[in-house]
Amino acid sequence: MSHVSDREGTTSSGMIKALLPLAVATFAVGTDAFVIAGLLPAIAADLEVGTAAAGQLVTVFALTLAITAPILSWLLSSLDRRSALQLALAVFVVGNVATVLSPNYPLVMAARVLTALGAATITAMASSAAVAIAPEERRGRAMALVIGGLTLSTALGMPLGNLIGSVDWRLALWAVAGLGVLATLGITALLPKISLPAVGLTARLAPLRNSKVLTILAATALVMAGHYTVYTYIGPITADATSGSFPHALTLILFAWGLSVLAGNFLAGSWVDKISGEKVAVAALGGGAVMLVISPLTVGHLAIVIVWALLWGATDGMASVVQQHRLVMIAPATAPLLFGLNSSAIYVGVATGGILGAVSQEWLAITLLGVPAAAMALLATAVTVLVGRRGSRPGQPDDHAA
Repeated sequence: MSHVSDREGTTSSGMIKALLPLAVATFAVGTDAFVIAGLLPAIAADLEVGTAAAGQLVTVFALTLAITAPILSWLLSSLDRRSALQLALAVFVVGNVATVLSPNYPLVMAARVLTALGAATITAMASSAAVAIAPEERRGRAMALVIGGLTLSTALGMPLGNLIGSVDWRLALWAVAGLGVLATLGITALLPKISLPAVGLTARLAPLRNSKVLTILAATALVMAGHYTVYTYIGPITADATSGSFPHALTLILFAWGLSVLAGNFLAGSWVDKISGEKVAVAALGGGAVMLVISPLTVGHLAIVIVWALLWGATDGMASVVQQHRLVMIAPATAPLLFGLNSSAIYVGVATGGILGAVSQEWLAITLLGVPAAAMALLATAVTVLVGRRGSRPGQPDDHAA
């Protein structure tokens, strides 16, 4: 059992109040992680590198986060959640300021690594705090609210960042640093002190011996690789639809996609509290594969792209919540480690997507990146279905077994 120092955190209104600054923190991380994708042409021109090289700023951020998230979650496990989040947000803010002030590509790359070190524990710590605050029957909705900050960043943070960045890409990261400061103030004022029970190293590593945990993580990495093979290069991919349109057509596409991600996020959060997480996962991952494979047919006309982005975004938002919920229901006692591993899986996928998208451009037109992307999402769906069939055998636990 976790210990929440302020009993207000256990009431419904107190719980929501405590969750809001956590959502702001994940909103800041999400905006920072993905706003670069919409600003690649401006960044490439300013730093005098190619678009593919600029895209690796997304990759290195994601890869650093993926590698360090579980390690930092373990190293900071002795701290209460509030203190750990305050420390992580401080590093996050400093990293963004360093990015803004860096004059060349190598220094910007180094600053993105520093920023990722701060971001690495924010989502995992915020999610574990949400689980500690919420009663079991409301965990899905509590996680949806916290992860909602991450997905709201795609609905609002990314389009707004793209809009601000159209003036100067560095201004977008100044805004992200400001969000980090706001999240720190909110957590300091509203989040109760949450101390999790001491767990030995053997117990912490136990989930890594659980084949279902490993396959959920693998499926998450695969589907995110699929989504971000396309998303990292969404600007160039939709160039035919946005050229000749109004000046902020790309911002509109990003807004439509992100708004739908947010809707999918909360829809999945509601569903997994009521029905099998495995069924929701198959729908989300399989739906994502369909949306990716048809993407080459949609990118030539702005109205069609927007409709496609709305459908595609919902599948991405559903996948993020349902996979995390499935993990915590398997082993609630090791939630911080699982959330760290889940963050790693997500950002391994993001990094893989950035690399796959760059490599695929050597042998595919950029508008066809949805084809290899769909293959990754389809593989994730197949893994989920196969594991679900094995888990449905007599004597095997389902997603809701703690």
